[in-house]
Amino acid sequence: MSLLVNVAPWLKIAQPSNPIPMPIPIPIPISSSLGLHFSTPPLISPILSSIQIKNIPMAEGGSMESAADRYQSTLDALSSLITKKSRADKSNKGGGYDLLFDYLKILELDEAIPQLKIIHVAGTKGKGSTCTFAESILRNCGFRTGLFTSPHLIDVRERFRLDGLEISEEKFLEYFWWCYDRLKEKTNDDVPMPTYFRFLALLAFKIFAAEQVDVAILEVGLGGRFDATNVVKNPIVCGISSLGYDHMEILGNTLGEIAGAKAGIFKHEIPAFTVPQADEAMHVLEEKASKLNVNLQVAHPLDANLLNGLKLALEGEHQYLNAGLAVALCSTWLRRTGHPIINFNQTGPLPEPFIMGLTTASLQGRAQIVPDIESPGNLVFYLDGAHSPESMEACARWFSLCTRDDNHLSNLNYQPQQHMDEGSKKDTAQILLFNCMSVRDPQLLLPRLMRTCASHGVCFLKALFVPNISVYHKVGSRALPTVDPQVDLSWQFALQSAWETLMQSDKGGEPSNTDQACEEVKDDTGMSVTICKNSFVFSSLPSAIKWLRDTAQKDRFVHFQVLVTGSLHLVGDVLRLIKK
Repeated sequence: MSLLVNVAPWLKIAQPSNPIPMPIPIPIPISSSLGLHFSTPPLISPILSSIQIKNIPMAEGGSMESAADRYQSTLDALSSLITKKSRADKSNKGGGYDLLFDYLKILELDEAIPQLKIIHVAGTKGKGSTCTFAESILRNCGFRTGLFTSPHLIDVRERFRLDGLEISEEKFLEYFWWCYDRLKEKTNDDVPMPTYFRFLALLAFKIFAAEQVDVAILEVGLGGRFDATNVVKNPIVCGISSLGYDHMEILGNTLGEIAGAKAGIFKHEIPAFTVPQADEAMHVLEEKASKLNVNLQVAHPLDANLLNGLKLALEGEHQYLNAGLAVALCSTWLRRTGHPIINFNQTGPLPEPFIMGLTTASLQGRAQIVPDIESPGNLVFYLDGAHSPESMEACARWFSLCTRDDNHLSNLNYQPQQHMDEGSKKDTAQILLFNCMSVRDPQLLLPRLMRTCASHGVCFLKALFVPNISVYHKVGSRALPTVDPQVDLSWQFALQSAWETLMQSDKGGEPSNTDQACEEVKDDTGMSVTICKNSFVFSSLPSAIKWLRDTAQKDRFVHFQVLVTGSLHLVGDVLRLIKK
């Protein structure tokens, strides 16, 4: 007969005879080394009790300006770890992977990481959403949570969440410099400083260990086998979200090769879950799992009826797939850490904290809707960082359904240029704001986006192509960088040409010479704009945002709906501009 233990009013759990052992806690003084005060004494494991976090001195007077300067110097130090190598460089394929274990010893993490109770998630798309759902579920179950995701959109601190909130600036600075200074002191020619993402992963481990989280949820950065998060040897449970074609220059050109790289996070006899996959990918996942004696199970999409009439916090039908995976991961984590939910199964009603977690989770830049603060009734941004063919299709479905619901129009085949009578409901116009990295193939992305939208009756009035503000060799601050007047727009022109050809062929016409059909003009700020029949290329993102706002102000009969997609970096740049 199981002993029932009350952890929270909603949850009765059965205590198994042999749960995974938790670390023996040691009380520490109420005032921690970070200068924080707790209502009850925090617990810290023996390996961490000796850590002294470095206090960074404030400038005289502790001014806001000095705090900003200190934060900027931290970002500059982090930027120094970004390599200029191509994404297909051998370091992204496992080169120097063993150095990670040297870094763990330098940072005193080699004994601390095994004490963390980790959920580890890889995948092509949906892994960030799955991790976000899982964190929210377990936080609502009463556990102290740590969440590591990538990339960030505006501030690097977004990557590190404690109890659902991004880490405070004070804690981030202290943990950053403790790690950075220790590594600077101990590294050499044979063991050089870690690269950017590897450092961030190490920093996440240090934060979660020192903060004594009950559960650490880790999103793989790229691939699986050689990812910096994969230094974890004994996670509680692993997950593989939907697989598709992305990062092929690193992971391989077939779904099987990509699945093999992702399955690199599987550990001997550690349970794992995935979602329904294409046969080629599923076969490889099953083969890899079998070799490691991994119990691999398929988590099916969450039944919306299990939410008691509420909606998932993250928009889009594809999120039910991610939610189903998160529920499976969390229920397994609870069971394997000694907190199984009695009478819980995948088809029965969800516990209340699961519902709360799924319906209150938040993740910027994924199916996010933001009305413009300058034209809230006329201009709305729909932001999604989709950047693979499959996620582009899911993004298009989400946007089409959202705009249909927002419009309340029974006939989706409307002409957005037509104006309604004054006093009637506004007509709508859909505009695409797009950029993607040059390693991606626009011939795989843009047709999926345009044709999926068209199948739902949504046709873009214009497509706007812009360069990102963010640069890949420097970690951006919250302040917007200056616009480079000499920016290279050759990639944006290539995107525009692909769009014009696509639009022309979709209308049954012969592909035209894009160069002859376009003209370059100057906007009222002196920045160049290249105008074609169906698209514009702006030389800067602020210029495109200004054009959208001016257009919305001039034509108050039309409700402009702008889909921002193709790059999470672009989404982050837009958020910084429109929320400023």
